[in-house]
Amino acid sequence: QDYTWEDHGFSLMNRLYPDVGQLLDEKFQVVYNLTYNTIAMHCGVDTSMLRRAIWNYVHCVFGIRYDDYDYGEVNQLLERNLKIYIKTVACYPEKTTKQIYTQFWRHFKHSEKVHINLLLLEARMQAALLYALRAVTRYMT
Repeated sequence: QDYTWEDHGFSLMNRLYPDVGQLLDEKFQVVYNLTYNTIAMHCGVDTSMLRRAIWNYVHCVFGIRYDDYDYGEVNQLLERNLKIYIKTVACYPEKTTKQIYTQFWRHFKHSEKVHINLLLLEARMQAALLYALRAVTRYMT
């Protein structure tokens, strides 16, 4: 059964802790929508597909999949070294090394790599919240 932040987690969080759901949602949205519309040396680029692919890949790593998303985009937009980096940081942060960090997106600015970290950490937090809130929902019903 689908259990999404937008449809279930947000409202339950607000019921349990008034205003916290709104604050978390704003935090997720700020990071998800953050863009300078640049990729490496290219300006005026719509990065929404890339940001969505990263967010959904992190959720996929934690077993959350969305029926309305084409996961073929993940393979098209995320190179292998970036996937390795995302999975390492999200699942095994203690194993993250400078070598793993430098192996993906070699021609990109550090600020763009920091943005990747923000996206993956917020997506990971949302995934953890979804599991916790789903357990609370099951307990309450």
